[in-house]
Amino acid sequence: MDYKLPADLVAQEPLSNRADARLMLIDRQRGTIDHYHVRDLPQLLRSGDRLALNDTKVIPAQLRGVRTKTGGRWQGLFLERLEEGDWKLVCKTRGRLQPMETVTLVDRDGRPTTKLWLLEQLDDGQWRARPEIDMAAEELLEQVGRVPLPPYIRGGNTVDADVQNYQTVFARRPGAVAAPTAGLHFTPQLLKAIEQSGVGFSSVTLHVGMGTFRPITVENLDQHPMHSEWAELTDLAARELNESRAQGGRTIAAGTTVARVLETVAAMQTLAGKVDPLLKSWRGRTNLFIRPPFQFRATDALLTNFHFPRTTLLLLVQAFAGTQLIREAYEQAVREEYRFYSYGDAMLIV
Repeated sequence: MDYKLPADLVAQEPLSNRADARLMLIDRQRGTIDHYHVRDLPQLLRSGDRLALNDTKVIPAQLRGVRTKTGGRWQGLFLERLEEGDWKLVCKTRGRLQPMETVTLVDRDGRPTTKLWLLEQLDDGQWRARPEIDMAAEELLEQVGRVPLPPYIRGGNTVDADVQNYQTVFARRPGAVAAPTAGLHFTPQLLKAIEQSGVGFSSVTLHVGMGTFRPITVENLDQHPMHSEWAELTDLAARELNESRAQGGRTIAAGTTVARVLETVAAMQTLAGKVDPLLKSWRGRTNLFIRPPFQFRATDALLTNFHFPRTTLLLLVQAFAGTQLIREAYEQAVREEYRFYSYGDAMLIV
């Protein structure tokens, strides 16, 4: 699960044309590794294939403010809205936060806005909080939130361009606190070219959570506390994927998040004792931990970025392509100076 990566290979900005990113093609049957660009996807995919895209939309979940009583600086990350209307978030500040303490949020220009009551501390250092004003979470976050860049990009400090760069062009359903990064490579022009080559598209949803970055710290993987994320496979998407597969087309998962949705649905049918290979519509939270060995039932090819060491995402890729082949691919990527992580290059595993 470990590899050495020179710091200068961590991409700090996306390419001016997303589709110009490099693309490593990994063929599992032949055990070969070749080098292309994302713009070559119309030639690398087959007519009749279906590309499954995650239509989640990154919300401006990064919060900044001051502790109302002390004036000390405070940072937070909105995670989700709870059923009662309260917020779940993580906080960072000097000193110990106290229940019923308030934080004064500041907008993107550093001006004080509304207060946030910290009601109680939850598990994993998370907090239940309540905004002072009664407003939809998405609406309030649009006023006071920032793009939740991961810390390996400029220390999490955003610039205006990140509002567009850290969002897929097909983002539709707000709820993610991190981008489904494989989807960041697509442009409207590339999507059109892929469609003209005979490839179909289907949308699934998985709202990427903070847990996607959680490192694996245990030696026994059974003891790793797998995070859960909200996901949905609609009836329309299930029908489209089933039909294209029945006609010999491959299901291409654009990202580990998409693979996780598809394999969650397939695994649930298997656990229910169903032998029907067709996908069914589903929505809910998934905590599926995909790691070697794992039998993929709904994913035929995977487009994915390069992932952090000791993460569940890296294990998913190893489960799909084989640990040794992925180890060789990462070694080549470092040697060939591929760009890594969210704003970096990609691989297509067939």
